[in-house]
Amino acid sequence: MKIAIATAVYYPMTNGVATFSHNLATGLARRGHEVMVICPSQIGKSHTANIDGVRTVFLKSIELPVYPDQINPVPPKKKLFGKELPRVIYKNGLHASVTPGNEVKKALSRFRPDVIHCQTSDPIGLAVVRYAHKHEVPLITTEHNYPDVITDPLKLPKIAKKPVDAMLAAYFVGRQKKSDYVTMPTQLAIDDLIFKRKKNFKVPVEAVSNGVDLSAFKPGKAPAAIYEKYHIPKGCPTVLYVGRVDPEKQIGIVLKAFKKVLAKIPEAIFVVVGDGVDRANLVKQTSKLGLEDSVYFLGRVMPPELYELYKVGDLFATASEIETQGIVLIEAAATGLPLVAVDKGAVREVCQNGKNGVLCVPKDVDGIAAGITKILRKPEIQAAYAKKSLEIAKTHDINRTLERFEEIYKEVLEKSIE
Repeated sequence: MKIAIATAVYYPMTNGVATFSHNLATGLARRGHEVMVICPSQIGKSHTANIDGVRTVFLKSIELPVYPDQINPVPPKKKLFGKELPRVIYKNGLHASVTPGNEVKKALSRFRPDVIHCQTSDPIGLAVVRYAHKHEVPLITTEHNYPDVITDPLKLPKIAKKPVDAMLAAYFVGRQKKSDYVTMPTQLAIDDLIFKRKKNFKVPVEAVSNGVDLSAFKPGKAPAAIYEKYHIPKGCPTVLYVGRVDPEKQIGIVLKAFKKVLAKIPEAIFVVVGDGVDRANLVKQTSKLGLEDSVYFLGRVMPPELYELYKVGDLFATASEIETQGIVLIEAAATGLPLVAVDKGAVREVCQNGKNGVLCVPKDVDGIAAGITKILRKPEIQAAYAKKSLEIAKTHDINRTLERFEEIYKEVLEKSIE
């Protein structure tokens, strides 16, 4: 098939949607399909490139300096008289396509896709929907967002957050109604976002895991070179976090919990892999908590080194409340790590309480600390959870995801021909 994938964020950006879109595109290309990705240019100018066997069309874009591009390191805040100044703009801001209509039309008309798979609700996504309807091309939509993903970082007062969340949810669902088939990463996400608002929702909807390449994530010990390169002490009980280092990921909650863990396991360390707008604040918080000698911020690390860094951990911990699935949780499970997470969003489908980890109440510092301590102090529980994590990860093999999307594409294509 000729498959077009549209997304607002794409490799080498580091977030769930970008990672999924890249894995989907390259996976489908390896399976013999002709794939084109449409996404914003990361340099502003439009251009086309063949990346990993995928025709990638980068559309003209503008830089939004209010948020980092997730590619370049976020520099520390500037100081004046020894005090940090508030960050107003980012040197390397996120790029977005604002008026992509003509470019989208031109790219799709040349490619002539059999099906279009849309990942985001940005102007590119809206332009793709218009094209699909006008030219009667089957359209599949994958919804990756919760309203909380957008409103939580804004720190809106409760009186404002609730109506804004409701408006965003209505917008997401309204967008999905314009598709021929809708998927979300988990059934919990579908139940929460769609089934609560299913009135007049006649589009088929299905849970299809984002999936990970299980061949890349294997349990085992990290090579000595990894410890040496990142100056991580060997032999210490290690709590690991991988992902964006942004406020909505609630890493500060894990830091507070880790301080309580150290009271019982003083030799433990916390390794944070990733970069983002909250890194400087977390480094400062680490100092205030007196954790400088036990917490390691490694910054952004890309594969294949990232695969080895997962092996540094004895468990994976996150307090994020905005996951529609959490690719990093699946990656950690595929490495054989027990999980400690919070019961919000769709996390419980990967972190199963008492089976492969501990699921806590959101923002429960004591609960997270107790979960981490329990796993680190009891090798038999750690081993049992690790084994179960590997079993759960197998159900999220990227090959299963690719096979199911191939079936969905064929279904909507055949239906459109009838």
